[in-house]
Amino acid sequence: MAENGKSATEKVPAVANPLSEQPSEIASNINYHAQFSPHFSPFKFEPEQAFFATAESVRDRLVKQWNETFVHYHKVDPKQTYYLSMEYLQGRALTNAIGNLDIQNAYSEALNKLGHELEEIAEQEKDAALGNGGLGRLASCFLDSMATLNLPAWGYGLRYKYGLFKQLVTKQGQEEIAEDWLEKFSPWEVVRHDIVFPVRFFGSVEINPDGSRKWVGGEVVQALAYDVPIPGYKTKNTISLRLWEAKARAEDFNLFQFNDGQYESAAQLHSRAQQICAVLYPGDATEDGKLLRLKQQFFLCSASLQDIILRFKERRSGKGSWKWSEFPSKVAVQLNDTHPTLAIPELMRLLIDDEGLGWDEAWDVTTRTIAYTNHTVLPEALEKWSQSVMWKLLPRHMEIIEEIDKRFLAMINATRPDLEHKLPTMRVLDHNPQKPVVRMANLCVVSAHTVNGVAQLHSDILKAELFADYISIWPTKFQNKTNGITPRRWLRFCSPELSNIITKWLKTDQWVTNLDLLSGLREFADNVDFQDEWASAKMANKQRLAQYILRVTGESIDPNSLFDIQVKRIHEYKRQLLNILGAIYRYKKLKEMSPEQRKNTTSRTIMIGGKAFATYTNAKRIVKLVNDVGAVVNNDPEVNSYLKVVFVPNYNVSVAEMLIPGSELSQHISTAGMEASGTSNMKFALNGCLIIGTLDGANVEIREEIGEENFFLFGARADEVPQLRKDRENGLFKPDPRFEEAKQFIRRGAFGSYDYNPLLDSLEGNSGYGRGDYFLVGHDFPDYMDAQARVDEAYKDRKKWLKMSILSTAGSGKFSSDRTIAQYAKEIWNIEECRVP
Repeated sequence: MAENGKSATEKVPAVANPLSEQPSEIASNINYHAQFSPHFSPFKFEPEQAFFATAESVRDRLVKQWNETFVHYHKVDPKQTYYLSMEYLQGRALTNAIGNLDIQNAYSEALNKLGHELEEIAEQEKDAALGNGGLGRLASCFLDSMATLNLPAWGYGLRYKYGLFKQLVTKQGQEEIAEDWLEKFSPWEVVRHDIVFPVRFFGSVEINPDGSRKWVGGEVVQALAYDVPIPGYKTKNTISLRLWEAKARAEDFNLFQFNDGQYESAAQLHSRAQQICAVLYPGDATEDGKLLRLKQQFFLCSASLQDIILRFKERRSGKGSWKWSEFPSKVAVQLNDTHPTLAIPELMRLLIDDEGLGWDEAWDVTTRTIAYTNHTVLPEALEKWSQSVMWKLLPRHMEIIEEIDKRFLAMINATRPDLEHKLPTMRVLDHNPQKPVVRMANLCVVSAHTVNGVAQLHSDILKAELFADYISIWPTKFQNKTNGITPRRWLRFCSPELSNIITKWLKTDQWVTNLDLLSGLREFADNVDFQDEWASAKMANKQRLAQYILRVTGESIDPNSLFDIQVKRIHEYKRQLLNILGAIYRYKKLKEMSPEQRKNTTSRTIMIGGKAFATYTNAKRIVKLVNDVGAVVNNDPEVNSYLKVVFVPNYNVSVAEMLIPGSELSQHISTAGMEASGTSNMKFALNGCLIIGTLDGANVEIREEIGEENFFLFGARADEVPQLRKDRENGLFKPDPRFEEAKQFIRRGAFGSYDYNPLLDSLEGNSGYGRGDYFLVGHDFPDYMDAQARVDEAYKDRKKWLKMSILSTAGSGKFSSDRTIAQYAKEIWNIEECRVP
């Protein structure tokens, strides 16, 4: 390949054609970058070098559109949204960028001229390791939709060097190593050396003679901006994801100490600065771990707000007089979960201490600017920070939070004495003497102009339970915005065969930006020709997936078996344990059958993937159990043509793009009421994959849209869960014999000698910490097994299954992130399209 590659590049002149759409000129531009933007030794043009040169060639186009977008926004000065998120799961950018720019074919041809295949070059790109789960992927889908809808909006995040972790799966289970996505460099980011802001930690509050206050001392690090371009689909608009990197200055390096041999202390601030953006969600079991997480959150908020304020002032300069009260008519800030809550006291601090506003004016500006999205009702995920840690790291912000709390109490006492007895749980500060904390969710609800949930069920639960007491004070503050996914990445680009068929039968490709048009497929659901084309597209995706599984796990799987997939973060509430216990029961029954009986079963390949948080012991035990079950089942010649169990390692966006199009059944089986929305359920449904699931999160709405006869439903309903837990505590639960059988099979050592008792014990007993089956695995098990039997039966009827699959895609129009973002823009942010001419 190297020789071939070299001779091919010699035939193509290395000439800059940054904006060309002609394959031969694009090839020249790629070759130009290989030679004149070098990152490697000369004369090497293997796939890796070709990827970086190709990315830089695409970036030329993006930079032009990006600059035009920036200039246009500056001129028009529209109200702009700034989306603050601790996570973004961008996935690979090359295929997405050339797809959105509508130049796939030209790039494919250009690379052929250089002796390469686009598919192989795209595979060279590492996923940006800036997120972990649905929260981060949602933020990335949102950016794609903001750009596609020509909305004036930016994303703000942190530039994590090592991400969460890269997952290795061994005999011991999951092992974590640092992500290496920045080991060489990212061709997409542009460092903005002129955009640097100071961010302070620790220190103290100085009171001036006039009573004004100033935060001084402590340590100051620099926030440096790296921008990543986000192109819209078939539009010039290209917006920014601005990622902050933490640095110290040269003057912070103590040369005297260094020359005295005190190397560590000489560079102390530099190493502290580097820690801030090293890792996503660093372990927080220690005081230092908690301080680091809080530092990350504040670093994101402070740098972003300083940037937003500077831009606001720059656009006012030379325009005569202006007032701070105009700020909310030009700026909307959205907090993606509670991680960026410190934006509230930081905006207050910047307005009061730096800009000289009074409290009331600053509060008015802040509350009209900031809105909050809640993503969870799980109590352990609702952030509560120790007051002592906060006082230490952010003394001025704690003063401001105290004042917000005090004024909230006064407002309730004055206007709603009937709520006084609720104040201990409603207020921002929890003064419990054992553990005084700041409740970040409460701070958001009290301060934001709008609070939204992310699926209808979730928003209803917020109003009825979590935030019930606030509803009577602010009845219009709470909204629902059901999540969505971008149809570009999650269908058009990841399943070209299926999208071409959809376009052919709908006689238009407009569905890519108007997903409701998919409902037009319903009229072909019984059409035999359409079904055959649909089946062949699904089979092509299954074969591609089978090759991938063979490559990464060494396991060969049969594309004629039912591909059954559960991929998401490993968590007890998501109930991967229910899935694997079901697989174990299935294996045990297959073992007990005669060879003739086995031939009448539906062959299945069960794939499970996802990362378990490094310190989450039970989640890691589940990963190990899946692998141990796979090792036994897949090597059992009696059953391995009827059942295989595969753990797919290092789940990320690129792995999802391979798995989702090839999936036929996917499992979304969280305990009802615990998954705020889920978004992978939408991706599977959009790709014609059927769902087995509980009435939880967006499953409720997916089932409504695609028709309940096309959804395999089981399990307790959200409103039944509290009573079922009470019944369990009172010893009223009677386990199903099948459930007991599956657990016994593990305990008897069927899958090796590892001690799974601590994991299985979480399902035993009626109460106590880590016991009593809090997530109702035992309760839902029999219903789950019955639903799985219905799946087996339905799969045997090929025509019926294909029709259900088609109707699944046809009903997925609602779940486009374009719809979600259009609703945010209109109902929360009050921003409008600002199309680059």
